[in-house]
Amino acid sequence: MIKLLLFAQFRDQIGKQEMQFPIEGKTVKELKEILKESYSFDELDSVMVAINEEFVTDQEIIREGDIIALIPPVSGG
Repeated sequence: MIKLLLFAQFRDQIGKQEMQFPIEGKTVKELKEILKESYSFDELDSVMVAINEEFVTDQEIIREGDIIALIPPVSGG
């Protein structure tokens, strides 16, 4: 099981700050595809993903016990 941390619009969209997923052995890209289908997270192409507090690419393999954070783009003004 992994822990998925959600921020900004993702947290607002499902009403939770974190979720648990049995997704070990899949890539970050596969996780994004599952989230798009299951929760209509359409903005995932522009998010940064961190596993255990380190930014990773879509090819990174997810392992048991990982903590994954979806970090949306930040705009300022």
